[in-house]
Amino acid sequence: MDFNLPSYQQNRGVPLLFRERAAFYMLQYLNGNATKLEEVLEGSHIPVDVKLKYRKWVSPDNIPEEFKVRGYKPRVLLDCTTEVFETVKRFCEPTLCPLLAEDTIIQQLPESFILTCEYDVLRDDGLLYKKRLEDNGVPVTWYHLEDGFHGIINSFNSDWFSFPAGKRGRENIVNFLRSL
Repeated sequence: MDFNLPSYQQNRGVPLLFRERAAFYMLQYLNGNATKLEEVLEGSHIPVDVKLKYRKWVSPDNIPEEFKVRGYKPRVLLDCTTEVFETVKRFCEPTLCPLLAEDTIIQQLPESFILTCEYDVLRDDGLLYKKRLEDNGVPVTWYHLEDGFHGIINSFNSDWFSFPAGKRGRENIVNFLRSL
């Protein structure tokens, strides 16, 4: 929903998932095209009143300060046209963005595991979801790979492309599942 959170700014050019690609893929999923990509990237795809409604859940204010130190610049809230919002309004559906589900729904969720990677545009989405679950009494096991990037779990045991962080991430996921 917000492609200007700190992790999207800090990791906009970090492989494997670039900021622009993340927005592009989301638009492709929603509409089968990315005609409103520029509006999404600049933050002018959601009306201000909707942003304010969800600000308690989707806001840089909910990201711990230690995750804002690498080049984050707060953005001004931009409004959008009805035409643009009609194209992307499914961004606000809880089935697509569980952060926006009602508290009564969130409170019914099971114990969860969240893995975040420092060099991933999606890092802050994971941090926000972690906070949202915890605020609603859902037990969360969180593991952060300080040297991880998007997709690192897929390369934990490759002969030609392997990273120790991928192995650590996988081990933490396995340990969580075994603990259930």
